[in-house]
Amino acid sequence: MQLGVIGLGTMGANLARNAASRGIAVSVFNRTREKTDAFIASHAGEGKFTPSITIAEFVKSLKRTRVVLLMVQAGSAVDAVLKELTEHLDDGDIIIDGGNSLYRDTERRITEMEEKGIRFIGMGVSGGEEGALKGPSMMPGGEQKALREVLPMLQSMAADDGLGGKCVTHVGPAGAGHFVKMVHNGIEYAVMQLIAEIYDVLKTIGGYTDQQLSETFEAWNTLPELQSFLVEITGKIFQAKDQASGKALVDMIRDKGGQKGTGKWTVAAAMEYGVPVPAITAAVEARILSSSTMLRAEGKKFPHVIDIHDPLPRPMKLRSLCAATLELGVLLAYHQGFALIKAASDAEGWKIDLAETARIWRGGCIIRSHALGTFQDLYGEKSASGRDAFLHRLGGERQLDLRRIVNIGVSRALPVPALAGSLMYMDALHREWLPQSLVVAQRDFFGAHGFERTDKEGVFHGEWK
Repeated sequence: MQLGVIGLGTMGANLARNAASRGIAVSVFNRTREKTDAFIASHAGEGKFTPSITIAEFVKSLKRTRVVLLMVQAGSAVDAVLKELTEHLDDGDIIIDGGNSLYRDTERRITEMEEKGIRFIGMGVSGGEEGALKGPSMMPGGEQKALREVLPMLQSMAADDGLGGKCVTHVGPAGAGHFVKMVHNGIEYAVMQLIAEIYDVLKTIGGYTDQQLSETFEAWNTLPELQSFLVEITGKIFQAKDQASGKALVDMIRDKGGQKGTGKWTVAAAMEYGVPVPAITAAVEARILSSSTMLRAEGKKFPHVIDIHDPLPRPMKLRSLCAATLELGVLLAYHQGFALIKAASDAEGWKIDLAETARIWRGGCIIRSHALGTFQDLYGEKSASGRDAFLHRLGGERQLDLRRIVNIGVSRALPVPALAGSLMYMDALHREWLPQSLVVAQRDFFGAHGFERTDKEGVFHGEWK
């Protein structure tokens, strides 16, 4: 087998090494020759690599049918590489865009490549630096025949799902693969924000030290209901020391959250398809707010009034409440993401298998967790038992604990937007009646937009004045 990799950043370089470790001959090219030279100098002994100085030389090093994996920055850089690359490819060659491209761009590129006789696959890749090297979760979408040709290679590179399978599947046609990866990243935003809010409660209200925080997250990662990659690394983060100051490294990091766009894209898609994703939206807005330097400076001058009457739980009780709260928050974040994928799949005719999506997220990827087994059952052949398990975990003391932690945070002026958004999401879905009937009445009053009635079919207009 042969694979060409264009783009030797962290992910591209490690995917190239991953492929080579499976016995695949890998041709590599990077726009800057220095990066190619550095890659070969460091990793030439790990497998069969062929470096190239030009795109033409790179293409010539590959036998037909050529398979080229693009690992370049999403946006105009992808189009620029495609323009040059396709001048040297032949009919039937396959290009896989493994970056975080917007799914609408992928759909456009599929059409453009078809006109040139090139087959194009948009593939989400999750796993970070280590996952790319040892086995990521991969979400390819596009022409099924092209997928069948490259699937054996992708399976050899993908992570194990823990069930005897590999964390890769044909997600669906057109831009389905990149859409699913986009929503994956949106869920990632939400879970990270949920963890950050729990951290704030434990640190600011509970007075937990970095050592206690590390021990807490390490303990939580041993519990089936909380075991996940993000909980695992959080426990490790609190152990890291800053060499310059001797303090915990996390305490030396400026509280200014960055982002590359997939979270905002997820929120925009949710608006387009009419799906509420409050935890994801809250996470995106929290990063934006944290980076709003002038707005935060102004906000420090706002009056701040707190009147607290309820006593705080003891430290270990607070930790227990936080554990249950985080469990429910994560479950509801996943639920919002899967609801968005289903809505888009139905609207676009992609026929995405939600159970398969949950399965390929169980290994390799950033949001891998034990909880995904519940969603695999919920959307798969065990839907009845999966639904029972999901509903059971939303109820009882866990839900009361979520309410308590949101109340504790809000009453003490701690912003907990993702936790509160998840709670409001659950409460709104549970209501038989919502006050938006008044909003509809207001719109009809000033704009004659019309309304539906509860007692008969049709659209009506009220005589308000």
